[in-house]
Amino acid sequence: MARVTPASHPPTPYELDLALELAKAGSPAAAPDPRVTPQTYEHDDFLITLWTYHPPTPPPAPSPSAYARALKHLHTGMRQITLPTPHFLDRVATAQDLLSNPTHTPALPTADRTLLLDTLRTLSDLIVSRGAPEQLLHGEPHPGNLLSTSGGLLFIDFETCCRGPIEFDLAHTPEQVAPYYPDIDPVLLQYCRLLVLAMITTWRWDRDDHLPNGTHLRTTWLTQLRQELTHANLPL
Repeated sequence: MARVTPASHPPTPYELDLALELAKAGSPAAAPDPRVTPQTYEHDDFLITLWTYHPPTPPPAPSPSAYARALKHLHTGMRQITLPTPHFLDRVATAQDLLSNPTHTPALPTADRTLLLDTLRTLSDLIVSRGAPEQLLHGEPHPGNLLSTSGGLLFIDFETCCRGPIEFDLAHTPEQVAPYYPDIDPVLLQYCRLLVLAMITTWRWDRDDHLPNGTHLRTTWLTQLRQELTHANLPL
């Protein structure tokens, strides 16, 4: 399978190395195609990486328990790997930069901009204050980055890898998954879910965002964030 990106948006340099290390460790991760040298190839104005193709399996979707087992297995493998990756707070800072620069988020009303900035700052502080152990994470292990294959569940798309508490990864999964993942801090998970919601809402207000249905999602998620913050009763 060829993954093609514009040269102006190069893939994360460590993604191939990480996928190779995870595959060697037997982790549930899609690997580069072994028939070619694992590197980024250039053609015209595009960058290409080549990955092993896995034919999709038909529904149903993986059960929450299987999802949790696969993610825990992935985390176990990631703890054995040392690579220079960003911290999850670096991703938060990127969202804060978007919000702090109205030229990049011109359609965002001032009151909503303030809410998102306050939410990102407060939740970052609350998450750090929990003092949870940190490790290498997938970064976005949501259902869109999980393949159901004949050989089992495999995670793809490691360009968002970062370091942080495992609850940050779990915050990207369906709510039914977390109860099957052992030794989770439920308060920390709640903070991480709210943080992730604030971050993905911010991305949708980026003037350069081209996600299909992004205009609808940004208002829907902003409403959802307000409701969930009210129930959480955080000191914003």
